[in-house]
Amino acid sequence: MPLFVVDRPLAIHLLTQLRSASTDQVLFRKNLVRIGRILGYEIADTMEFEEVEVETPLRVKTKGIQIIEMNNVVIISVLRAASPLVEGLLKAFPLARQGIVAASRRERKYEVPPEKMDVEVYYKKFPKISRSDTVILADPMVATGSTILTIMDMLTEYDVKRINIASVLSSKLGMTKILRKYPAINYFTIAIDPYINESGYILPGLGDAGDRAFG
Repeated sequence: MPLFVVDRPLAIHLLTQLRSASTDQVLFRKNLVRIGRILGYEIADTMEFEEVEVETPLRVKTKGIQIIEMNNVVIISVLRAASPLVEGLLKAFPLARQGIVAASRRERKYEVPPEKMDVEVYYKKFPKISRSDTVILADPMVATGSTILTIMDMLTEYDVKRINIASVLSSKLGMTKILRKYPAINYFTIAIDPYINESGYILPGLGDAGDRAFG
């Protein structure tokens, strides 16, 4: 299955604090980092591995595993909200190369909840990406899915091994649209909320992740 809902108790505990309007900027940002680490470990568990033999300090040989893809990871951050999330992902993938996309959606209120929003990408910088790489596209909030789909369209020119979406919270609409268009990706999220409002925000949601993380 390409959809991984990481609803373990610790992840939901952190998300519950993120949802609360009383959570301050420092705790909000720290929890995004913590969830990034959890998502990173979940993604690592889906990667290919091989059996290896090592010798311990007591000169005893034993068998273990080595995750083959760990050293070929590219993390793409959607600025600015994804910065703390990526900080956590880097705890799981310390050797990852990084790319950034600076994008913003044109804010306005619609008469009905929108299925798509206009997204402006005003800067992007990717490292060298090869066929052996695993890409992680990090965006804490996936509402209509418009930002992720815009960036995914950019990534189609790269013949990469696998693309993973790492999000904290997704709407059912956005998640469905992304997986319908790109069924081969792996999609990781802590929770899926049922609605978006007339401004394109997830409900019940957690507000604007960028504003809350950066004050």
